[in-house]
Amino acid sequence: MSVPLLAEAVTVSGTERETAAVIFLHGLGDNGHGWADSMSSIRLPYVKYICPHAPRIPVTLNMRMMMPSWFDLMGLSPESPEDEAGIKKAADNIKAIIEHEVKNGIPANRIVLGGFSQGGALSLYTALTSQHKLAGVVALSCWLPLHKSFPQACSSSASQSVAVLQCHGEMDPMIPVQIGAMTSEKLKSFLNPQRLSFKTYPGMMHSSCPEEMAAVKEFIERQLPRV
Repeated sequence: MSVPLLAEAVTVSGTERETAAVIFLHGLGDNGHGWADSMSSIRLPYVKYICPHAPRIPVTLNMRMMMPSWFDLMGLSPESPEDEAGIKKAADNIKAIIEHEVKNGIPANRIVLGGFSQGGALSLYTALTSQHKLAGVVALSCWLPLHKSFPQACSSSASQSVAVLQCHGEMDPMIPVQIGAMTSEKLKSFLNPQRLSFKTYPGMMHSSCPEEMAAVKEFIERQLPRV
């Protein structure tokens, strides 16, 4: 099976036998390289890190300019119209990467899916609609797409027991921290609250910080222990 996103993806290989994988999705207008560097700085030797690049599409929010985007964005408020078909297609493309890893010997429960901003949103949506129970989701500075379709959109009870680390900057001007908090409350309404963590960072804008990356590393180590 050919997996288009995998062919171009930036992959950081493990330094020993790979028994787990992290798939991490960048934000709007970005590419996989920056996050591959970030993942390299917190890497575990037995984990493979895959950072795919989003396709270039016209984005309504940015006057239909062509840019890397996982799906179209019409607005950033919880009530903005959403690109339902685009979100579902993007999720299917990420699920194809997961299936490829499973076929190549890394079980789904040894895969963490994560992302930043639009990529974090897609990682949440993909994990919750996946047939597989993944090891966890890292959702940075993001929201839950098509939030009104949950919990009905969850594919199985397995996806409803997934562990989620959600992080957000308290000074985020693009996706205000209140959207992160609303997303956390929504997730708590149908996921196991004990497996959800929502961390906020004073002074952090729409970006990352060393404290956040330390929390991401700790979460990945906990969800993907050495076997």
